[in-house]
Amino acid sequence: MGVFAYWVAFPLLGRDYDAAVLCAGMCGFGLGATPNAMANMSAVCYKYRYSVKPFLIVPIIGAMFADLINTGIITLFLNVI
Repeated sequence: MGVFAYWVAFPLLGRDYDAAVLCAGMCGFGLGATPNAMANMSAVCYKYRYSVKPFLIVPIIGAMFADLINTGIITLFLNVI
């Protein structure tokens, strides 16, 4: 996750502080779930400074869209089996 975040996501997100916090959140997603992403971003913001954009983007994407997509995929696989 760290290699992907550093070499791919960080440059695509704009190489600024918001991008760094979003990459920390992406590493949290890689660890398992939205609460991990929020904890990673909180740790970065606690050490340096607060960033608003990632705290608006990550919970919406992680909680809403990912859960909806997972529900559809699980239903699809259950219907196939």
